[in-house]
Amino acid sequence: MAVLDRAFAAIYDPFMAGAEAGRLGGLRGEVLAGLAGHVVEIGAGTGANLRHYPASVERLSLCEPEPAMRARLTEKVDRLEDERIEVLDAPAERLPFDDGTVDHVVSTLVLCTVDDLAAAISEARRVLRVGGSLTVVEHVASDGKVALAVQRTVTPAWRVVARGCHLDRPTVGMLEVAGFDTSRLEHADVPGVDRMGPVVCGAAVRT
Repeated sequence: MAVLDRAFAAIYDPFMAGAEAGRLGGLRGEVLAGLAGHVVEIGAGTGANLRHYPASVERLSLCEPEPAMRARLTEKVDRLEDERIEVLDAPAERLPFDDGTVDHVVSTLVLCTVDDLAAAISEARRVLRVGGSLTVVEHVASDGKVALAVQRTVTPAWRVVARGCHLDRPTVGMLEVAGFDTSRLEHADVPGVDRMGPVVCGAAVRT
């Protein structure tokens, strides 16, 4: 387990505490409120979404491939003693579920960090049933030429500091290319997070 990975896992919750107590936490609750059935969360991290999942979720599969993050996530899940929840060592690009068997996939501040964005989106589409959603809160590439140029300049250094986070990913466009209906995605103001780029949230529907 890399030293930087352990350090990042240790500081993540304290570092994000202010944002989680404010708009970011509220936004998580809003986008997750209507979920039901079998929900798969990719890059579940330390479990920031746990308190926002509604009782209508019958099975919650939390996928986290990074050992330090997964250890902290497992501790939180164990304390909940909720039989609906399982923690899995699985990357977003290789999910251990059959085709068309999942009702919703959740990604919050994760698609910026996956090794292969196209593969992660394709894998989410594969496991989702038709009409299911990839529910997201993600910062994305800016539409402005100057802001995008800044994102692209900063990203190589930022990736090291933020453990793989890309500031300049064209996530919405790639969702559309993969066959998702993105008409339900909206822009959101999230102080702290939107300094990294525009934030989109809502449900991209698997067609």
